[in-house]
Amino acid sequence: MSTATPQKFEFQAEIKQLLDIVIHSLYTEKEIFVRELVSNASDALEKFRHLQLTEKDVADDSLALEINLTTDDTAKTLTLQDAGLGMTRAELIENLGTIAHSGSKAFLKALSEGGQKNSNLIGQFGVGFYSAFMVAKTVKVYSRSWKKDEPAHVWTSDGSGSYEVEEVSDQQRGTKIVIELKDDCGEFATESRIKEILERYSAFVSFPVNLNGKHINTVEALWLRSKNEITDEQYTAFYKFQSHAYDEPRLRLHFSADAPLQINALLFVPKDNTEKFGMARLEPSVSLYCRKVLIDAKPKDLLPEWLRFMKGVVDSEDLPLNISRETMQDRALIEKLNKVITKRFIKFLSEEAKNRADAYNEFYAEFGVFLKEGAALDYTHKDEIVKLLRFESSLTEKGKTTSLTDYVSRMGAEQKEIYFLLGPSRSAIEAGPYLEGFKARNLEVLFCYEAVDEYVMSNVREFEGKKLIAADHADVKLTDAPKPPAAEGDLSDDDAKALAEWLKTTLGDRVESVKPSDRLVDSPALAVNADKFMSPQMRRMMKAMNKDGADAPVKVNLEINPRHAVIKHLAATKTSSPEKAALIAEQILDNSLISAGLFEDPSKMVARLYKLLETV
Repeated sequence: MSTATPQKFEFQAEIKQLLDIVIHSLYTEKEIFVRELVSNASDALEKFRHLQLTEKDVADDSLALEINLTTDDTAKTLTLQDAGLGMTRAELIENLGTIAHSGSKAFLKALSEGGQKNSNLIGQFGVGFYSAFMVAKTVKVYSRSWKKDEPAHVWTSDGSGSYEVEEVSDQQRGTKIVIELKDDCGEFATESRIKEILERYSAFVSFPVNLNGKHINTVEALWLRSKNEITDEQYTAFYKFQSHAYDEPRLRLHFSADAPLQINALLFVPKDNTEKFGMARLEPSVSLYCRKVLIDAKPKDLLPEWLRFMKGVVDSEDLPLNISRETMQDRALIEKLNKVITKRFIKFLSEEAKNRADAYNEFYAEFGVFLKEGAALDYTHKDEIVKLLRFESSLTEKGKTTSLTDYVSRMGAEQKEIYFLLGPSRSAIEAGPYLEGFKARNLEVLFCYEAVDEYVMSNVREFEGKKLIAADHADVKLTDAPKPPAAEGDLSDDDAKALAEWLKTTLGDRVESVKPSDRLVDSPALAVNADKFMSPQMRRMMKAMNKDGADAPVKVNLEINPRHAVIKHLAATKTSSPEKAALIAEQILDNSLISAGLFEDPSKMVARLYKLLETV
């Protein structure tokens, strides 16, 4: 009830300019105004709570410290009330009508100095209140100061250029904002719409938030509590709420840091990798908060792309925000957050791998492809990520994996390279000819089964000074291995070289070279890729994408085993039956290409096999 004549004021020019920006061009989503007003109410309550420690004589001392929202779909109004500090008449004029405390002058100065590129600086100046005018025909702010002898007042404006201030009675301590909504904004007078907004943006506000008498923010901001106070059940409930998930988290990381930034984080790894099932590419799901108020539910740059499987919350008080809290204005700060959180999570995984190896291996089986992506693309953290990679090897049991660190620890003093083989499965790799020479020399070879592995290895390139090299590449040089005792009919060195020269002549352009092999034990021959720029896997991928160069002739070097019965038979046949020997030579090459994954056209081979069968 009014007790005096209302006094009319004109907004200062800067406020008019600010209102024009807020109403017409600043916000991308009108719903943001609810979050801004709730955040301001929470700040007023927090300040009052601290004030109570020093001031004993305050107005309405028995009021509950809470925020109440009321919707009226009939009257098309939304009311928000807090029991915080409140404002005197002078403070209403200062804070809402002039530039004294709103920060708008500082904003407008930054805007004029930097042009439109600085329009997103507004948020650090604390003028979120004006967002209400995006949806309001009129805004009434009823406020009574915490000081007992101060009367209450109502501040009224339609945002067009002026406002009125009038003394009122029957107003409790704190601030009540009554918004009469524009005709096209009636949705914000419905309980369901406001509930949705509150649950999204204000779920973790420190004080109770009630909507039409119902408590909304029932989930605690666990990331700000001590880990010792939280049960596994509470963590799981929070994960399900925050991530809209139904599973239980596989791993969790809860930490705080003070330098270089103040950070409180609660991060989760889900049970399953949904990308693995052919579902859509995951989007960032670690939400960014500032003092428990949601800034961005899916910030794209908060974590590197390879950590897109993570869920959870990061809260930092150090963020300067724009007025709509939608965009970070300082990229350097976001990059610092990115590096701190990524480094901490990598350290966490390293500890898991060391202390809970079985659990880590289960995690890796599900999410290892993301770590491989990071090892290949995240140059900042590559060295540490590579240590987290796991592979089966020629020295591990089936299903057991090893790290590159452990591989290097087993290397002999003379070994200078880390060897790996690509293949669809362990059995396929072990059945091929490329492992024989390494097993004979007791050299470990890593087994790579995923299509991404070749890309990873080519980008990682080396580990602890040891070059990563494909064991089936032409450049591999192996030390001499103990030769088995000579058997009857074995080719002499000169005979083997002569047969290699004959094979090169017979096979022509199909091979770059032919030579006796130093790596074959049980197989008659093998083909090694002579193209340094295109592996078999890369060739298949380029063919699938119809890329230029995929149809270029295959370049291979053929190596033969002079001690194998097939090769000895070929040496004898090239003299006794040259035509048949030529067919055998072609077949040996095709068999080698099949093992190498380089065989492309079976039609000629089928015809040749029939010719060979005719000679049997």
